[in-house]
Amino acid sequence: MKITENLSKEEKKMLNSMSLRSFAMHADRMGPSKFHASGFTFCMLPAINKFYKTTKDKEAALTRHVQWYNCTPHAENLILGIVASMEKEKSLRGDDFDDQSITAVKTSLMGPLSGIGDTFFQGILRVIAASIGIGLSMQGSIMGPILFLLIYNIPAVFLSFYLTYVGYSLGSTFIQRVYESGGMQILTKAASTLGLLMMGCMTAMNVKFKTTIALSIGKGKPIALQGYLDQLFKGLVPLLITVGCFYLLRKRVNINWVMLGIFILSIVLGLIGVV
Repeated sequence: MKITENLSKEEKKMLNSMSLRSFAMHADRMGPSKFHASGFTFCMLPAINKFYKTTKDKEAALTRHVQWYNCTPHAENLILGIVASMEKEKSLRGDDFDDQSITAVKTSLMGPLSGIGDTFFQGILRVIAASIGIGLSMQGSIMGPILFLLIYNIPAVFLSFYLTYVGYSLGSTFIQRVYESGGMQILTKAASTLGLLMMGCMTAMNVKFKTTIALSIGKGKPIALQGYLDQLFKGLVPLLITVGCFYLLRKRVNINWVMLGIFILSIVLGLIGVV
């Protein structure tokens, strides 16, 4: 890995410690005034203890990070690496380095990285893992939950360590380079497109509707309505149900009411012999 070529053994140990601590970052006590500030400070302790030798400098560094903080897990490791790199610069240059820039960079990265992280981890990776896991579980396979955990957690754990190293190696100029090259817009667009494709696949696979209605014309054989629906547009009713649920959610109808409505409608349609 090229990103580790210029790192000392002590720095790799520090970054590994920060990456491991990041898994517990969101376990701290949440609150509107600080959110995950204490968790972020906990992750930064290895860097602060390594770069600063006096108690006064350590106190100043800790004070900088006990500020409001929130970002998507795993993606936020890029912030950890970048901030650790800036703390190193601060310890080397002293008053020549503006410590306010550390807080500014950290704050400015929360939004963009949360957008990318939510899209990738929550909107893509978790959906892919869930679609595979649910599919196998519905067939009664124990591999369903196992594959769900493996598919989601292996990339998440790898990226947690990798992004910490990337952030530390590239420093505060990384995001600026990505923005200037247009890479951030391409990455966001690609992630959103892939997420929509996966949602479409999950809808087609898991939303089912099959009517038992058959129309009798004269003395001839009853005509099954489902056959005509499939000829007209296969999966039309599941698509309309999905669009209807999406419309209700956009209108801020509580998802529990939507699920209850589908449950009751399914029972009623079953009792009257429609499905």
